Amino acid sequence: QVQLVESGGGSVQAGGSLRLSCVFSGSIFRTNVMGWYRQSPGKQRELVASISRGGNTNYVDSVKGRFTISRDNAKKTVYLQMNSLKPEDTAVYYCNAIPNLPDWGQGTQVTVSS
Repeated sequence: QVQLVESGGGSVQAGGSLRLSCVFSGSIFRTNVMGWYRQSPGKQRELVASISRGGNTNYVDSVKGRFTISRDNAKKTVYLQMNSLKPEDTAVYYCNAIPNLPDWGQGTQVTVSS
């Protein structure tokens, strides 16, 4: 059974930084595109950033220039470095493969205060 375990969230003031980590158990990590998603109350979950096996990245416009996604295939870990955080970045952040695995992790809460 594949498991996804996110960590690294917390509470920061606007302009601060956080680094999220997601450890992925399972043999498909090396071949999959991986993504970071976020969901805030009353909103649908959205894809924030993705990274291919070879390191090609894509970002939603609202985080371009502020967030950086990376991966360590040997450690089966994907990271999300978040800089210049804004209150609108407040959400629960999740990682998953793309296409999505059916079971999501518990996510990690990011709270940005103004």
